[in-house]
Amino acid sequence: MLFNMSVPQLPVADWVEALTQWLTTTLSGLFGFIQTIGQGLMNGITNYLTWINPFVMIAIVVIGAFFISGRKFGLAAFSLIGLLFVENQGAWNDLMSTFTLILVSSLLAVIIGIPLGIWSSKSNGAQAIITPILDFMQTMPGFVYLIPAVAFFGIGVVPGVFASVIFALPPTVRMTNLGIRQVPGELVEASESFGSTASQRLFKLDLPLAKNTIMAGVNQTVMLSLSMVVISSMIGAPGLGRGILSSVQRAQVGSGFVNGLSIVILAIIIDRYTQGLNRIMSENIADEAIRQSKKRNRLIGVIIALVALVGGFITQTVVASQSGTTSKGNITLAYFEMDDAVATTNVAAQILRDAGYNVDATPLDNSVMWQAVANKQADALLAGWLPLTHKAQYEKFKDQLDLLGANYEGAQLGLVVPSYMNVNSIDDLKNQANKTIVTNEPGSGATAATKSVIDQYANLKDNGWKIESSSTGAMAVSLGQAIKNHKEIIISGWTPHWIFGEYDVKFLQDPKKGFGDSETINTFARQGLKDDKPEAYNILKQFKWDDKAINEVMLAIRGGKSPQDAAKDWISKNKDKVDGWINSSK
Repeated sequence: MLFNMSVPQLPVADWVEALTQWLTTTLSGLFGFIQTIGQGLMNGITNYLTWINPFVMIAIVVIGAFFISGRKFGLAAFSLIGLLFVENQGAWNDLMSTFTLILVSSLLAVIIGIPLGIWSSKSNGAQAIITPILDFMQTMPGFVYLIPAVAFFGIGVVPGVFASVIFALPPTVRMTNLGIRQVPGELVEASESFGSTASQRLFKLDLPLAKNTIMAGVNQTVMLSLSMVVISSMIGAPGLGRGILSSVQRAQVGSGFVNGLSIVILAIIIDRYTQGLNRIMSENIADEAIRQSKKRNRLIGVIIALVALVGGFITQTVVASQSGTTSKGNITLAYFEMDDAVATTNVAAQILRDAGYNVDATPLDNSVMWQAVANKQADALLAGWLPLTHKAQYEKFKDQLDLLGANYEGAQLGLVVPSYMNVNSIDDLKNQANKTIVTNEPGSGATAATKSVIDQYANLKDNGWKIESSSTGAMAVSLGQAIKNHKEIIISGWTPHWIFGEYDVKFLQDPKKGFGDSETINTFARQGLKDDKPEAYNILKQFKWDDKAINEVMLAIRGGKSPQDAAKDWISKNKDKVDGWINSSK
């Protein structure tokens, strides 16, 4: 009977939600302070790294690699070739942003992890408490850490560091604990017999002997921080991860490979550097020749640092002399990686740049995009589908947003099939395509609408039709492969989208109006933008385009152009219209 008892479901999700909300409200001042300081610090580091001429930085890394590897050319040659490749591919600034994220998150993880490891090694009770917490931190999927990170710190690199530190901390703690516990008992007894204090034993015996093990943990922490780069890009962290995420969403294999290879190059250099530093620290410094070599290496390090400062100063001076314009302020446009949103946001961003603003177009997850603008962490979004697709997000945040109006009319959402399939309506569906509808991201409005449609149509619900969620890019690739092989496929598609220009596809009729009528894509601004930057507000309010214009930009991006270049090309072809928007907004 015990096993048949009905046990009510524990509201764990509600408890966690309530706790997160309480922490966000109660500690909002602290979180805001950390966000401001952290963002300023990391922007400063990134700005300095990009301030230095890339070739000067490459020279520094190559020279350092030569000496760290024991005056061998292998690592130096790899660093030279690898970093020149990254610079050649135009990914240098993203590489520096990624390095900043890894540097800060790794340092924080080490600063927190080593003391925790020491405490754990000295106390069995502490180890019993810390170990299961580390197990939890290390096995929880990294995506989960993004949820409280956004709630506490908003969007950007700070929540990315927060999530990375939690995910990357355990190896340093575990290896510090292990290394100290493996110190031979005979040496411990000898130190105690000579009257060593606890601190003397720690700093002169335990840590020196455990150093190799601790450094192995530090190395793993750095690698785990690097593995969070792509995940962190989903909440606005800049860097190479953002390029990979965009490539996945837009099914651009080449761009994804370049950004991925750049991360591999960075990972190998960092890994070899940490191993080399560990080797140098392990050398016997009693030897006079080695001591003199270390002095020379320190001198070389000072010279390299001076070269970096001078090179950075020269670069900054040149850039400043070439820049004669004064910015009207900073604007952040949030968007999610749907093709129409990419095109619209990048064109709007370039128009604002032409009007004199510094604009950052930040790709985010759909729900995070709405939250960022509502919480004033971003200034505007131009990808709000109404009245159906983004109804849930609009209802949640509408009191915190300014609706500027539609920038595109006639958008449509529905089930899309190749024209060769002998179906014209959702009512006609029986067992086509293995009773499967391919959709984009699980949390998207299109996927939610498709689930609702399956429930509304008896021929789908009663016959076991299911959804196969993927990503926008993967869905488009699946469609292309199916058409190439003349196979059946059904996707949740929408217009505007480049697939209607590249493939012969059609919408299925929707008699029950499960996907609603045609929709509008709307521009939303944070409250206060109208007062803070009225010209930018008015430009965004006036920005509107039609099916021909947006498809032109989407197909250009699909054809291999960067979103920024495609936007510039469209603006140059429509200069009179764009100038009219800018001039009438002043």
